Amino acid sequence: MRRADRLMQLVQILRDGTLHRATDLAQATDVSLRTIYRDMETLAASGVPIEGARGIGYRVTAAITLPPLNLTMTEMEALHLGLNAVSHSDDAELSTAARALAAKLDAVTPEDRNRAPKGYGFAIYPFADAARGFQHLPSMRQAVRTRQKLAIVMGETTRTVRPLQLDYWGRLWTCVVWCESKNGFDEIRVDQITSLRILPSLFVDEPGKALKDYVRHATSD
Repeated sequence: MRRADRLMQLVQILRDGTLHRATDLAQATDVSLRTIYRDMETLAASGVPIEGARGIGYRVTAAITLPPLNLTMTEMEALHLGLNAVSHSDDAELSTAARALAAKLDAVTPEDRNRAPKGYGFAIYPFADAARGFQHLPSMRQAVRTRQKLAIVMGETTRTVRPLQLDYWGRLWTCVVWCESKNGFDEIRVDQITSLRILPSLFVDEPGKALKDYVRHATSD
């Protein structure tokens, strides 16, 4: 298993909010304890809200928390890089919001900006990899809002899905879907989508196929 796939598997295990021992995580992913410790450090450095320590256990807390922040120059550079990418998206709402947020950041940033960052430091997913999914986000957000089915091409496979929720984990976007092709829930990495098309057919909540059913299933595992 590639490290990126293992890290995503760990996020999926930890996101139920309960405490997981490192030994159990190592067994679930078939790696050593030392590897799990390194993976937890990598996830935390990548923005995934990991809570815990060696000998105690780990869990993922709320996906979004915004306490007062002190940003390094490298973190500010990374933030502006992301905002710049979003500001050029086809989603007018997101583009406007990105430009407004960038202006707010400029307004409160200290004048001394002479220290150049040493590098972007993306711990898991290089920007080029994550950026592959940016082009699909506007269509996916629209489909989630309007409850329209999607035809998604991933590699050589085309799947018809009902998009239920977009999530963001440490620079990686995923989408919870009910996959009609597999007749079950799935969590798709947006950066692995080759192309997608919004279908004219709408969907409604059906027993066992709604987001609340996915949440119930995920927290009971």
